[in-house]
Amino acid sequence: MVGAASAFRLRQLGLRTTLVDPCDGSAASLGNAGHIAVEQVAPLASWPTIMSAPRRWFGRGGALDVSDPIVFLPWASRFMAAARKESFQSGSDALRSLLLHALPAWRRLAKEIGRTDLLSEAGHLLVWESTQTASKGRAAWEAADTGTARIQPLPEATLDSLWGLTRNRPVDGIRFSGTAQVSDLGDLANSLEAAFLAAGGEIIASRVESLSNKNGAASAHLANGQNLTADIVLVAAGVGSARLMSGLGHRAPLIAERGYHLRWTDHDWPADLSPIVFEDRSMIVTRFAGGLQAASFVEFGTAGQKPDPRKWARLAAHVKALGLPVRGEPSAWIGCRPTLPDYLPAIGRSDTAQNLYYAFGHQHLGLTLGPITAEIVAALADGREPPVALQPFDLNRFESRKAKRA
Repeated sequence: MVGAASAFRLRQLGLRTTLVDPCDGSAASLGNAGHIAVEQVAPLASWPTIMSAPRRWFGRGGALDVSDPIVFLPWASRFMAAARKESFQSGSDALRSLLLHALPAWRRLAKEIGRTDLLSEAGHLLVWESTQTASKGRAAWEAADTGTARIQPLPEATLDSLWGLTRNRPVDGIRFSGTAQVSDLGDLANSLEAAFLAAGGEIIASRVESLSNKNGAASAHLANGQNLTADIVLVAAGVGSARLMSGLGHRAPLIAERGYHLRWTDHDWPADLSPIVFEDRSMIVTRFAGGLQAASFVEFGTAGQKPDPRKWARLAAHVKALGLPVRGEPSAWIGCRPTLPDYLPAIGRSDTAQNLYYAFGHQHLGLTLGPITAEIVAALADGREPPVALQPFDLNRFESRKAKRA
């Protein structure tokens, strides 16, 4: 989402633009919950996240797991540093500044690619299944900074209506207004690609194997044997960005935060029902044009690891326990959220190569922040002031920490 939207915006500037994409369906944006999550102002690098980790552990029935401890441990030390009070507060301020622009940027992009129908602004629901979790959960959300989103209690009538979709009536719930949903992620990807091509853009279906620096300028070396040079090289390659940036002297401490989903094409979920978060199960259920999807899990590992089938089995068990109206065998998917230790993206311009820009590390918010990130990239490329201050998203923030420790 970040790369494709940025390519579209760069082409709109009149720049000859080439998008290099393996086109293999592995992008995290193609398998997420379709949720425009403007309410997620607080970075997950926080002490509440750390304190809640034991009860959220996969082995205890939760959604948190580590599949590669060797990769996770050094990343976790940076995460702990980012969770300190001052770092968390500055991170919240930075994330809020991006999320403030997220939905307006989405409206602009949807209009310009001619697909406003793909964006629903009906908000989403969050429910609890026990009195204890409802009491704690409601208090936490009422005290939270939700940015431009607002919450209100779910009426009893709404909870009663959900009883027809779940085996047991939810005990309590809240409705978020000001959030949004993409109704069909595949259709979005195709429409954005079509708009880019119609504007004169070019797509190369390959993978960038490496970047090199010659005389202060970055160039790309592709798996198909091509070598590309350009006035602007933008790295927006998700978890693959760390490998590419390392060839130019940047150390991006990205980790693959893997998520899983199951999707049923045969179901009886209402077409007008907003996404529902079952918070006790850390699971979000979304109806797309192509089926009903249940998504969950935060699994820290590496992109090349084999999927853990226990995660899909746990998702299926949740759906069965809830009694959701699905039939037949679901399709299964796994994707890698590109996550930096402070849960802020990296957006900016490199100081090691004059033509190198970067936009990656959007963790759970790649779909949400894709359009505004693209507008920021276009502003930088055009020599204009970006709509938000970029200092908090400078990749060198990790290098400076290393220097201070030394």
